[in-house]
Amino acid sequence: MQYKLMDEADISLIVPLYIEYYNKKEDGEWNESTTYKRIHQVWSREDSYCLIMLENQKIIAFSMGYFEQYDDGQVYNLIEIVVGTQYQNKGIGTAFMRELEARVKKMGAMSIQLEAVNDQHHEHFYSKLGYKNVSNFVLKCKWL
Repeated sequence: MQYKLMDEADISLIVPLYIEYYNKKEDGEWNESTTYKRIHQVWSREDSYCLIMLENQKIIAFSMGYFEQYDDGQVYNLIEIVVGTQYQNKGIGTAFMRELEARVKKMGAMSIQLEAVNDQHHEHFYSKLGYKNVSNFVLKCKWL
């Protein structure tokens, strides 16, 4: 596997992977325009760090997130990790997360935080990597 930092030209190459995953696996309604905007918003954010995983020059997974400064250090906010559907359940996502963790730690992150769907699939993936649910924060939402 090879890794590379995502650049703006890569976004259009990643769009189909994102749409395939979210529309087939999570019943999303993403299209090229909304997907491009979503990825570009994170990629262009200050202190973003977006990584691509390749196999034989083909993009098979990507992650996107950004560093956030706190008084006692930096945290990396992982916004998305997407592994192509045909590459799932083969250890690729786990290997990708370990690579991402090592890279952001080297860049000064004291932790990685993320939001995940509260279901067994996501719980299994993240818990085996050592991620735990926090009890001192709760997501608040008001639909308008």
